[in-house]
Amino acid sequence: MQSTGFTFWQDGDMWLGHLDEYPDYLTQGTSFEDLKEHLRDLYKDLSSGAIPGARRHAELQVA
Repeated sequence: MQSTGFTFWQDGDMWLGHLDEYPDYLTQGTSFEDLKEHLRDLYKDLSSGAIPGARRHAELQVA
């Protein structure tokens, strides 16, 4: 099973988050499980190229 990191927080009744590799694309859910389902859908769209010109985050080794 493949995995990817994500950042999330709760704001009132809503759960918000983004994939760490794609921090510009925020999504939300009514529960933590709902948020994760939306993040999975977002990952599929972004990683398949369905969203052209998607900006990504990466790490660079400098030393």
